[in-house]
Amino acid sequence: MEQDVKNQVEQILSEFRLQVEDLQVLMCRMQAEMERGLSLETNEEASVKMLPTYVRSTPDGSEVGDFLALDLGGTNFRVMLVKVGEDIEGEWKVQTKHKMYSIPEDAMTGTAQMLFDYIAECISDYLDQQNMKHKKLPLGFTFSFPVRHEDIDKGILLNWTKGFKASGAEGNNVVGLLRDAIKRRGDFEMDVVAMVNDTVATMISCYYEDHRCEVGLIVGTGCNVCYMEEMGNVELVEGEEGRMCVNTEWGAFGDTGELEDFRLEYDRVVDEASLNPGQQLYEKMIGGKYMGELVRLVLLKMVNENLLFGGEASEKLKTRGTFETQFVSQIEGDSSDFKQTYNILHTLELQPTLVDCYAVQMACESVSTRAAIMCASGLAAVVNRIRENRREEILRITVGVDGSVYKLHPSFKDKFHAAVHKLSPCCEITFIHSEEGSGRGAALISAVAHKMAALIGH
Repeated sequence: MEQDVKNQVEQILSEFRLQVEDLQVLMCRMQAEMERGLSLETNEEASVKMLPTYVRSTPDGSEVGDFLALDLGGTNFRVMLVKVGEDIEGEWKVQTKHKMYSIPEDAMTGTAQMLFDYIAECISDYLDQQNMKHKKLPLGFTFSFPVRHEDIDKGILLNWTKGFKASGAEGNNVVGLLRDAIKRRGDFEMDVVAMVNDTVATMISCYYEDHRCEVGLIVGTGCNVCYMEEMGNVELVEGEEGRMCVNTEWGAFGDTGELEDFRLEYDRVVDEASLNPGQQLYEKMIGGKYMGELVRLVLLKMVNENLLFGGEASEKLKTRGTFETQFVSQIEGDSSDFKQTYNILHTLELQPTLVDCYAVQMACESVSTRAAIMCASGLAAVVNRIRENRREEILRITVGVDGSVYKLHPSFKDKFHAAVHKLSPCCEITFIHSEEGSGRGAALISAVAHKMAALIGH
């Protein structure tokens, strides 16, 4: 009987398996959308927006000073003091001290004023702790949502993602909203010099360790990538010389139909129940915000087919959002005695058998493996494009990566790396994991912007 159940489970999960040919199709479609996003004529209707970031120059080691960095991109908000300068041995060094604040649900989904007032309150609290209220510091803001930049310190929020819905922010200048909130408080002053996306901050932070780093990737709650594009191809910005960092916002790939033949019934259910149906479809197949929910839906399907838990689902398992993405990591990292898997299922009020545990582990593996290799097809599209841009026979490039899924899942990283290497055979890619990337990167970009402004005499 057991073998029969295993076969039927494998049958259900086979839909998640993608062949190399599938990944090549995805890669070509991604490249086509990137082209459309870069072009002035087609940018409006392209799903991959290819937003210019106005980040052109990278830190060269002559930046010094104290900077404040903010990082808003998920349910936690970080404030960080960053000291850039020489240490006792004369080495150029970046030191950070940070504090994490969690964002209350009503600030995420209330009004923009509530959200930014809360952010200003956190900054005030942090400055008190550091005894820095009296200093007017340059501030770098990592803001990980789709923004159309008009300059390094001015960007319009296009749309919220990742569960944020604060009204009155979309269509407005985010830096302006932050400055207004700081002014309303009136107990400290800040000079907001740069706003960047977390992918850009990650890339710059890793560039500081490895000057070949020209791609920044995040695989966490959401999923996104940025890279250095030739200025001549960035039609949304004047100028032909040099390169500019482009924030692809590739999470929206598929929003104009490019993923229809890859989306399964579970993907459609997750999308329909989300705060932004029909948007960020690629991200919803990869990001940590959705992975656990996809697994839960697969398990329910198995229960309905009488392959799991004796055909009975607990109330908890039937409830949206109860199967957390961290469970996926824990279950896949479990040893063959399934002790952890059993405990997790037990908290969901289930009484699993050994065969149940095995089936649940396979479901987790199918969902996370598909996420890893779909993400790989996107990155391969980017590095292959860079190689063609530069007409190099072999491209040697470093990718800076951050994000909880990449960091914490036991096998995501290895499967992802293997698939990228297979899809981009003429690229020698080094992956470096960014520590404190978003905060440190934002501070470094602020340091560069601050230095540039001083040179121009602003």
